[in-house]
Amino acid sequence: MSGVIYWLDMAGVVVFALSGVILACRSRMDPIGMLVLAAVTGIGGGTLRDLVLGVRPVFWVTDPTYLWVILATVGVSLVGFHYIHRLSRGFLPVADAFGLALFTVIGAHKALLLGTSGTVAVLMGMMTGVAGGMIRDVLAQRVPMVLREEIYATAAMAGGSVYVALHALDAPLTIAIAASLSVTLGLRLAAIYWHLALPVFAWVTVPPKPHDEKVPLSTPEKAKERVKMIRRERKRR
Repeated sequence: MSGVIYWLDMAGVVVFALSGVILACRSRMDPIGMLVLAAVTGIGGGTLRDLVLGVRPVFWVTDPTYLWVILATVGVSLVGFHYIHRLSRGFLPVADAFGLALFTVIGAHKALLLGTSGTVAVLMGMMTGVAGGMIRDVLAQRVPMVLREEIYATAAMAGGSVYVALHALDAPLTIAIAASLSVTLGLRLAAIYWHLALPVFAWVTVPPKPHDEKVPLSTPEKAKERVKMIRRERKRR
């Protein structure tokens, strides 16, 4: 792994670990809980990626620096707990967005190095970006961000696709990384700011149409049940 990719990976671990610490603080967890949430967020996605790709041992076993980085992040957070606790509610999704962008690039890059197809590389990028956050949210008894209406996994897939496409075109590594980071981060931050969301499908009951009482009905109309696409209204700022 090149030096640029390695330090991006470390940066992603720090950002995601910090998001785990923030959620642990808001969930009133003890220091062990903070460490657990920081660890699963920082290395959970990469661990699952390596297991799926058949990489043995997984990356943090061969390079324990990742574990020390997580431990250091939690330690610094405990010292500055007062300031972390005062961070706004919007900081967590923004920090998560940066981690998502960084890990998407890392996952796609590692999959391509192992000789996978472009499609698999995009999926591995998305898995690396979203799996750790999913585990974190489940442990904190929250609905994972990837399962909510706001654009999340879609941003990771878009960024991973850009990286794979530029890699196929033999673009310089720095350009491919910058473009992928920009697309993933741009889409995710736009979704946070403007509350952009994909439509959802729900099983709804459609009431019968009103009719003129003067006109008799041969067959009374009944309520119908059907699947309907629902678009969430954007919140005004």
